[in-house]
Amino acid sequence: MTTPQPKAPNAARRNQASRRAILTAAFDLAGELGYGKLSIEAIAARAGVGKQTIYRWWPSKGAVLFDAFLMLSEGGEEDGEPAGLPDTGDLAADLKTVLRATLAELADPRIAEPMRALTIEVAGDPDLAARYAESLDEPVREIKRRRLRAARDAGQLAADVDLDVAIDGIWGPLLNRWLLRTGPLTPAYTDALVDTALRGLRPA
Repeated sequence: MTTPQPKAPNAARRNQASRRAILTAAFDLAGELGYGKLSIEAIAARAGVGKQTIYRWWPSKGAVLFDAFLMLSEGGEEDGEPAGLPDTGDLAADLKTVLRATLAELADPRIAEPMRALTIEVAGDPDLAARYAESLDEPVREIKRRRLRAARDAGQLAADVDLDVAIDGIWGPLLNRWLLRTGPLTPAYTDALVDTALRGLRPA
C-alpha cells in the first residue's frame, strides 16, 4: 500500500497571504507611528516576515504604502467594478454627501496619516507619481466624471463644462486645505465648496 504523500504547500497562496500581511502592517503602522518612524524593519516585524521578503517585492517603504492604498481601493469595488457616486437626481445634495464623507476620512488619523505620507512620497518620486496617477487617481476621477457627465446630460451643468476642471474645482480646495493645514475643515466648508462651484458650473 502506497503511503499518501503530504501535499506540497501552495507557494502562490503563501505569497499572497504574506503580501496582504505586509500591506496591512504598513498601512496600520503609518497611522500609528507616522511616516517618519515607519521602517521596513517595523513592517516586517508586524507582518511576521523577513526584511528580504519585503525588499524582493518593493524598493521602498513608500512603494509598500502605495500598494497598501491600492489594496484598500480594490477592496471597495463590487463585482470588479468601482463603486459610483450617489445619484439621487439632486447634484448639489449628492456632492455634499460625498465631500462630507471625504471630510470624515481625512479626519480619521488611521486613514489621514498614511494618506498624507503617500502624498509626500508621490510628490518626490516621479515613478511613484506615475503609478499613482494611473492606478489610483485616474479610476477615482473617472467615477467623478461619470456623475458630473450624467448631470451635464440632464442639463444641470453647462453643456461646455470641462469635467476635469470641474472635478479640480470641487475637490481640489478641500484636499489642498487638508494637506497644507491652512484652515478649518468642517461640513459647512464642504457644503460651501459645492455651492460655490456649482454657481459657476450651472447653465447661464
